[in-house]
Amino acid sequence: MTSPTADVSVRVAWADDARGIAEVQVRAWQTAYADLLPAETLAAMQPDDVAATWHQSLSRPGDARNRVLVALERNRIVGFAITSPAADPDCDPVADGEIAEFTVLPGEQRRGHGSRLLQACADTLEADRFTRAVTWVNATNDELRGFLISAGWGADSAHRELDLDGTGTVTVRQVRLHTALA
Repeated sequence: MTSPTADVSVRVAWADDARGIAEVQVRAWQTAYADLLPAETLAAMQPDDVAATWHQSLSRPGDARNRVLVALERNRIVGFAITSPAADPDCDPVADGEIAEFTVLPGEQRRGHGSRLLQACADTLEADRFTRAVTWVNATNDELRGFLISAGWGADSAHRELDLDGTGTVTVRQVRLHTALA
């Protein structure tokens, strides 16, 4: 006798996924940046506002190698990732691909969605003929960094500081991780 398995998958996002991706992004960012951004700024983030940008981006990607992948449980989006050529000046845009965003809803973590999504990112980058993948992680995000390290990623010497509000008063420090692709 076999036990039932969850109806889970990862696929390339469609323009119709814009609202679901926006909901995941807003909920995840409201959690991830709760200690950095004012509560009123986070509360003002609305999926409808973000969904329009996602719809446009998914309808007309700037580069054929810019891809958005969605992690699904049944037909509900529980995470997403963006893959593209690496944009860092010290990266080779032909050999280095980037996971520019990697988000799984906080309540859906540790259920295999992140592992499936990460593998789909690696497969997608490899299919686009990249030989190395890089990603940026908030320096204080021990959970995501630990997850990536356990999957074979390692830190390199690169780091950066992002200005979250455009004034220079709210910044987040990030470290870059990398891994070889098959």
